[in-house]
Amino acid sequence: MATTYVKRAFKYRFRPTDAQAVELSRTFGCVRKVYNLALAARTEAWARQERVNYNQTSAMLTAWKRTEELAFLNDVSSVPLQQTLRHLQMAFTNFFGKRAKYPRFKSRKRSRKSAEYTTSGFRFRDGRLTLAKMSEPLDIVWSRPLPGGAEPSTVTVSQDAAGRWFVSLLCEDPSVRPLPAADTAVGIDVGLDYLLTLSTGEKIANPRLERRDRAALARARRDLARKAPGDGANRRGARRKVAKIHARIADRRRDGLHKLTTRLVRENQTLVIEDLTVRTMVKNRALARAISDAAWSEFRSMLEYKAAWYGREVIAVDRFFPSSKLCSHCGRLAKSMPLHVRTWTCEGCGTTHDRDVNAAKNLKAAGLAVSVCGAGVRPQRRTPGGQPATKQKTPRREP
Repeated sequence: MATTYVKRAFKYRFRPTDAQAVELSRTFGCVRKVYNLALAARTEAWARQERVNYNQTSAMLTAWKRTEELAFLNDVSSVPLQQTLRHLQMAFTNFFGKRAKYPRFKSRKRSRKSAEYTTSGFRFRDGRLTLAKMSEPLDIVWSRPLPGGAEPSTVTVSQDAAGRWFVSLLCEDPSVRPLPAADTAVGIDVGLDYLLTLSTGEKIANPRLERRDRAALARARRDLARKAPGDGANRRGARRKVAKIHARIADRRRDGLHKLTTRLVRENQTLVIEDLTVRTMVKNRALARAISDAAWSEFRSMLEYKAAWYGREVIAVDRFFPSSKLCSHCGRLAKSMPLHVRTWTCEGCGTTHDRDVNAAKNLKAAGLAVSVCGAGVRPQRRTPGGQPATKQKTPRREP
């Protein structure tokens, strides 16, 4: 029986030649065009109460290539065009499964520029990657080696708003295996003054990366606002300066979160977090910028997939669990706890609490309680069941 390993995407920058840049830009445009045509066809069919699947859109693509108007689709590799139809099929599957909104049309200016190639659309030999319709391999900056003997199953080429080119290779990674079981558990309370507060009492500073570059970003935006509307070279250059600052902030944030989540997963068997609705919280205009900069959703996503890789468990406590108002020493519930209160003293036992440390301790206790009474917490993203821990009552016996 063949051993199945975790599949990981290894992302690298590369420097395309002028001919490769032209070919890839043309491919991005054709991918976007086919996606929009297929989405329009499926939307029209949906209005007629008909359903169109991937096989039907694939037949449509063949017919489009034969028309004079869309004959340019033959100039690029057919593999990315078929892949974008599969992506559209997946988008509709998620929509009908109520996991996503209705698919939207791709925009030339706002949508991500990318093209996905399967094994029939590229050649990977001796560490050299050559895409279909290209005579030369990509000049990839190998910032880290691929796993030994790795053979990419999928290659995705993309260009970000800052003009940087990336290639992502999906490979099986034999080095990712479950870690030895540990008996450690930690509660994690996210915040803005401190990015994370652990139940151990450790506080991890919030780097506030967006605030650090806010002045430079404001200058770049003012410069962009002065440019004449349209698609001129000056405006494109100013727009790229803004994108480069955003990219620098995002890269630093992602690097810090990767290091932090890897450390937490390696040190703890069980990690308990709060099931926050960040999408709703950013509607608070006073805190939206700070919450977005903290990247709580990205932190949770990284924590969950790394825990799945290494055999750890992430438990999300119900968002209505009063972790900040509950005394972790005696269990007494405070009447109110405004955001500006950072330390408080319990009226029941007289214990003085640091608000965030106390919340992290309560999250840890509530998360561990799930294995005993099925309280209002949930492992990973499964549907929560039971009652919140503070509302558990002993069932009354019938006479």
